[in-house]
Amino acid sequence: MKTIEFQAKVKDGKIEIPRQYRGKIARQVRVIVLIEEKSKRESDFIDHLLRHPVQVKGFHPLSREEIYAE
Repeated sequence: MKTIEFQAKVKDGKIEIPRQYRGKIARQVRVIVLIEEKSKRESDFIDHLLRHPVQVKGFHPLSREEIYAE
C-alpha cells in the first residue's frame, strides 16, 4: 500500500483529489480523515476582541518604564 498526503476542503461532502494524484489512484482506497480542531470558543473570542477592542474610558497603556518598574 502506498500513501499520499494532501490538504483539501470538503465541498458538499466531497474531497477533490489533486490532479497530480488522480492517475495514481485506481479502484479502492482507504481514507483516513484528520480534522484540525481549535477551541472554537477561544478562537472566536480572540477574533472578536481583535476586531472589536474593548474601549475603556480613561485607559492609557503602560509605558516601557512602567512595565519594567519594580
